Amino acid sequence: MKTNLKFWYWTPRLLCILAILFISLFALDAFSPELSFWQQIGGFLMHLIPSFILIALLILAWKKELIGGIVFLIIGLSLSPIVFSHNYRMNHSIFMSLGIIFSITIPFAVVGILFMISHFKRKKARNNQQV
Repeated sequence: MKTNLKFWYWTPRLLCILAILFISLFALDAFSPELSFWQQIGGFLMHLIPSFILIALLILAWKKELIGGIVFLIIGLSLSPIVFSHNYRMNHSIFMSLGIIFSITIPFAVVGILFMISHFKRKKARNNQQV
C-alpha cells in the first residue's frame, strides 16, 4: 500500500478513535462522592452508551468504509442542530455553542467524509492494479 493510501486508510480511523475518547471523557461526571460505588459505576456505564454505539459504528466503518462513512456523516450533521440548540438555550452564546458543535459533532462528519474518500481511493487503486 502506497504512503498516500495509508494516510487515507488510517486518518479516519485514528480521528474517530480520538473523537470517541473525547466523548467518553464526559462520562466521568457520573462520579460523585454522595453516591455509592455501584451507583457511580452504573451511572458511568450509562454515560458511556454513546461511546459504545460509536465504537460499534467504527467497527462497521472499518470493514465497510462507504457505509460507515455515510453513517458517520449523517450522525455528525444531524446531531449538530440538536446539540447547538440545546447548548444555545443553556448559555445564550452563539460562539460558545458553535465551539461545542465543532468539538463534539463536526469531527464525526469529518470522519465520515474521510472514510468515504478512503473507500474511493482504495477502490481506484484496486481498479488501476487490475488494468
